[in-house]
This record gives sequence, structure tokens and C-alpha cells, in this order.
Amino acid sequence: MRFIADRMLGKLATWLRIFGYDTLYVGDFETEDEDLFLLENFRDRTLLTRDKELYDRAVRRKRKAVLIKNDSVIDQISEMRDLGIDTDIKMDRCSVCNSILRKPADEEAKEVMEKEGIEENLKERYELWYCEKCKKLYWLGSHYRNMVRFLENLK
Repeated sequence: MRFIADRMLGKLATWLRIFGYDTLYVGDFETEDEDLFLLENFRDRTLLTRDKELYDRAVRRKRKAVLIKNDSVIDQISEMRDLGIDTDIKMDRCSVCNSILRKPADEEAKEVMEKEGIEENLKERYELWYCEKCKKLYWLGSHYRNMVRFLENLK
């Protein structure tokens, strides 16, 4: 499944990326009329919105859409899980830009670690993933453990 999320669902978009879903976020695009942009573009994706009026307009236009009812991201994730979304963490997509992650070359990993002031050689302790677009490294460290703990709150 592929999604595009409205401005009210930025955190949910990030989590869907973490779960491995190809998810665009309207805030990543420059547009004057976000509702019109969401209705007319990326029609091959399911529109996720908290806006009842936008949802109704999408349905009238035969656009596949899901109205997210909850405010909290954990409850939003739960809603998506109820719709069949797998909530297992995957290291497939950049949580920032949605690009596909890959294994970094030694030089890429070294460059990011130096830029971020990471003195420890992460390659010795962790499996690493790299976003070529963001120049960002991912690994299963404390941030990952915090995400797992957060997801334990799913209803």
C-alpha cells in the first residue's frame, strides 16, 4: 500500500515509513492549496486525512481515502493497524524523506559519523542503513529501542 498524508498527519507519515510503507507527506511539497493538491495528485495512493471535509471531497471524486479519527499518533497507528497495516519496524525507508535505504559504503558511513560528531565506529557494533538523499545513517540503537517501547502502547 502507498499513501499520501495531509498536514495533520506528519507523525503518522513518519511511522508508516518506519513500518516500510511508501508514504508521502503534503508538507514535503510546495503548494498554495494543499487540499486541491491532495485531491488531484498521486491518485495511485490512498489519501490519509484528519479533515472530514477533505475526506468527503475525496470520496465524491472516487479517490481512495481514509479518515483518521484520533489525535494521538499511537491511536492513529492503531487505526491503521485495524485497517491491515503491519506495525513491525522495518529498515526499508528513510523516515525523513521516504527514500529507499541501502547499506552504506565505508566512506559514506565515515563521512556521516564525522559530520554528526559520532566518535564510536557504528559499523563495528551495528548493521547500518543509509539514505542517499538525506545523507543520514540508521542503526538499531537506543532510538530503535525507544520506538519498540512506544509501540508496546498499541491497543
